[in-house]
Amino acid sequence: MIIDDGIVFRRAQEKDTKTLVLLHDRAARWMLAHGIEQWKPGEKDAVHFLARMRDGEVWLAGDADGRVCGAYELWWSDEEAWGVQPPVAGYVHRLMVEREAAPAGTGRRMLEHAERRIAGTGRERARLDCVSTNPRLLAYYRGAGYRVVGEFPHKEGADGRIYGVILLEKRLDRLSVV
Repeated sequence: MIIDDGIVFRRAQEKDTKTLVLLHDRAARWMLAHGIEQWKPGEKDAVHFLARMRDGEVWLAGDADGRVCGAYELWWSDEEAWGVQPPVAGYVHRLMVEREAAPAGTGRRMLEHAERRIAGTGRERARLDCVSTNPRLLAYYRGAGYRVVGEFPHKEGADGRIYGVILLEKRLDRLSVV
């Protein structure tokens, strides 16, 4: 368990899959309600999150009383969007915030936590992607220090839908490590 600016971070466990599915579905519903075509309720299940726990890391963010206010996935490769790459980066996925419970700045704290995790492995870059039709999210990531390094116009979703993503990267020089 790691406490960062009042937010408690812990690695997700199998018992947390229901919480992760619920968090994803709430975020997906919020996106749809705000006209953002990105996630769909029901598209990520417990099997998805268990696989991410096995192949990478899944982190929960909460308060001192154990209430979850967010989560994210940290992958060590992302060949689908980035192709085969040397092991110089960690890949942040599914940054999810519980909008009703999260204190202001939770998303940024989760990104910073992921960046410290990545730097702690000796890797020098954090990478992520966002759908090209979501300028608000793109601006958010750019405001967090990420720069656009490319675009992958033909990413295929689990449902067979083809969409474009913007590839972003941040150098992690001299970050304190968790």
